[in-house]
Amino acid sequence: MNSNQQGRVLVTGGCGFIGAAVASAFADAGRDVRVVSPRCRRLRDEIEYVDLDIADGSRLTEACRGVETLVHCASIVQTRNDGRDTVWRVNHGGTQSVLEACRKHRVPRLVHISSASVVYEGRDIEGGDESLPYSRVSLSAYADSKIAAEKEVLAFAKEGVTSACALRPHIVFGPGDSRFLPNILDRSKNGIREVGRRRKLSDFVYIGNVVDAVLAAERALGPTSPVSGQAYFITNGEPVPFFGFVERLLVALGHPPIKRSVPFWAAYAGAGLVEAYHALTRTGVTPEDGISRFAVRYLATHHYFSIDKARRDLHWTPRISLADGIALTAAAK
Repeated sequence: MNSNQQGRVLVTGGCGFIGAAVASAFADAGRDVRVVSPRCRRLRDEIEYVDLDIADGSRLTEACRGVETLVHCASIVQTRNDGRDTVWRVNHGGTQSVLEACRKHRVPRLVHISSASVVYEGRDIEGGDESLPYSRVSLSAYADSKIAAEKEVLAFAKEGVTSACALRPHIVFGPGDSRFLPNILDRSKNGIREVGRRRKLSDFVYIGNVVDAVLAAERALGPTSPVSGQAYFITNGEPVPFFGFVERLLVALGHPPIKRSVPFWAAYAGAGLVEAYHALTRTGVTPEDGISRFAVRYLATHHYFSIDKARRDLHWTPRISLADGIALTAAAK
């Protein structure tokens, strides 16, 4: 996971799952690393931590002084539609702050962490590549805000101030995960119910492979790089049934296999009721738990992608297999 670039790296959201792994990898490579994140505890002594809101443009601009590479990981993942204003303020408004900071200080390189959900319209995607259009169906504030953010990053790259690209990981897992795996383990206490049948395939990506892709993107970016202005799907390239993967992970952690299931229509209706309840009784963003119509649709459709473009342009390939990633995740618990 070596990087041949030099100079200070700033990681937004560097106390989150992906951001912390990225910041640690750059620190391991001997880089000067600065993390910006709200209410973040210090994870490593050699990394500088700045407590700020990503949407605070003036403070972020000041934090970007002297930065050579900016890795933009900060976002709110929320597949329900509550807290829309907050989701948009962070995911889209925060990205606009990042772009303004890059303009102000002429930051040479920007790696934007996007999402594969920017092309998802609730229908099957089988081996989809980067020629897929952005979704024209509004399924969640998260997906909509990530679409808007990625569009602005790729348009900004054409200005020539900063060489920038977008990475689109899909269901990231591994040690340090504070969302996906904890939700699975919480559900396992009462027995996980599989939605539908195991005929629909999904992509996953181990955190170490995402970090490798970030470092590869940084190496590839430059003033005349053809990578600038491009988006790349980042997965393990090993599509499997969603609940087949979940079961493998649970068994590796010493839990029993999944024995119960629920029809798609019942899960979808139940998720709609949960969303309606949150809309009536909650304000702001509620913790993401995967109980949403968007998430249920995901479980009932193929959604896996080609990583040929990332292999070709970034000279990146998944280093850690799905099986090894599951074993490493289980060993870290």
